[in-house]
Amino acid sequence: MAPTNSQVSENASKPIGYVVEIAGSSSAIALDLARLDACSEDTDPSIALSGKVGSQIKIRVGNSWLLASVRTQRQETSVGGGVVAQIDFLGEGEEERLTGRIYGFRRGVTRFPVPGALVYPATSSDLRQIYASDGRTNISVGTVFPTRDIRAGIYVDALLGKHFALLGSTGTGKSTAAALILHRICEMAPSGHIVMIDPHGEYSAAFRTTGQLLDVSNLQMPYWLMNFEEHCEVFITTKGADRQLDLDILGKCLLAARSKNRLAEQIGKITVDSPIPYLLSDLLIILQNEMGRLDKGTNSIPYMRLKTKIEEVRGDPRYQFMFSGMLVGDTMAEFISKVFRLPANGKPISIIDVSGVPSEITTTVVAVLSRLVFDYAIWAREEETRPVLLVCEEAHRYVPNEKNSDGSSVGRILSRIAKEGRKYGVSLGLITQRPSDLAEGVLSQCGTIISMRLNNDRDQAFVKAAMPEGARGFVDAIAALRNRECIISGEGVSIPMRVSFDDLDVMKRPASNDPSFYELWSKSGGEERAVERTVQRWRAQNR
Repeated sequence: MAPTNSQVSENASKPIGYVVEIAGSSSAIALDLARLDACSEDTDPSIALSGKVGSQIKIRVGNSWLLASVRTQRQETSVGGGVVAQIDFLGEGEEERLTGRIYGFRRGVTRFPVPGALVYPATSSDLRQIYASDGRTNISVGTVFPTRDIRAGIYVDALLGKHFALLGSTGTGKSTAAALILHRICEMAPSGHIVMIDPHGEYSAAFRTTGQLLDVSNLQMPYWLMNFEEHCEVFITTKGADRQLDLDILGKCLLAARSKNRLAEQIGKITVDSPIPYLLSDLLIILQNEMGRLDKGTNSIPYMRLKTKIEEVRGDPRYQFMFSGMLVGDTMAEFISKVFRLPANGKPISIIDVSGVPSEITTTVVAVLSRLVFDYAIWAREEETRPVLLVCEEAHRYVPNEKNSDGSSVGRILSRIAKEGRKYGVSLGLITQRPSDLAEGVLSQCGTIISMRLNNDRDQAFVKAAMPEGARGFVDAIAALRNRECIISGEGVSIPMRVSFDDLDVMKRPASNDPSFYELWSKSGGEERAVERTVQRWRAQNR
């Protein structure tokens, strides 16, 4: 039989324990098992879970209430009630005299309770006040656990202004959660500027109507936008002493090739990094001329090496999206407008599918795009600020930790955006399934952490270290989260919360569903033609 309203209010108004120990970050309470059993029958899901690990409780201090999260429980016969729980304080709110409701909730604690203070269950009504928006612009992404109707909002300016990370093991619904958050941002800001690096071609399906979809067929990224470091990653293959020799030769010849453009004459002094168009044929001719000089300080082998590599890249059809002869015109303004959505024209997000980019230069392409976002922000400081959000899926590939680092330029530029981006209006969103493989320090620069289930102990420990002190009780639940559930903590929310994400329309979901082996292995027919078509695409290196 369901409890009556009087029983519900009685459960809420009767204590479930008392404070045993008070410490700055973590304190202990004693819980009465009989009272916990009585509360577990309550129709209010918040009261029913009260006192359990991951739930919220409240403690009266003067005229205000302190709210705390239960982190651990253990049996303790020496205290009345038989259970001792560790708690983390979340914040405090005033009590309305007539109704007893909590209002004006804020993070942090000004007055701590004393040992012996009574502990009460936090009701859904309390949680509704606590999780209510404080008036700042927010996006709603789901419901607060354990309730079914309290909406979970994330403050947009705080989320984007101080970077965010979305973490979760494979299969937990991470891609769908990323699509949900980006859809909500796009709905809120149809004139936004979002650039999404998509390494697996998953997100094009989700943003077919609201996004500009770019891949190797229509990206048309001019090669001359690369700076010297990125040129070296593509054109130089040697190591050790030979590499330094090749660097010097390429730097000298590249500057000479850029200087031949009329733009260089107008500007005057240019550097090897200046994004000034040049012809690959000019670069090859300059290399040839330098090689023929009698006063050069070395033999012809380094020149031949560079010449061969440049000709190989220019002739390879897989590199046409970047090294086509058609891309020599000065299209820098058009390219930036198209990729950064300036103006948005109703499509605030550009999805850059790099799955068709040859693996040898994928990191260089991502480096160029990331650096353009950052450089544009630096040089546009005189203009009215147009912040850009750069979202990087599979972030551990591009900003790996020292152990996995290969010294590529993409790691350096993304680390720099993480450290300095918000000064210039560049926001970074990192999505990864292996947070422990991310560069140390990059995760700590993310003001908001959205963590779904993590199965690996090392990843869990890494995320615990990056999360704020008050979220400890929530963090311990990371291994026990269900699919499409997460813990959100940091700047983007008032207090840490466990959230069940909303369902997303099928049309708005990314193409990341796992195949059904049973269904696909139960059907037969058409395999021969499928293999022929696949081989044809494979040979043509064209998807």
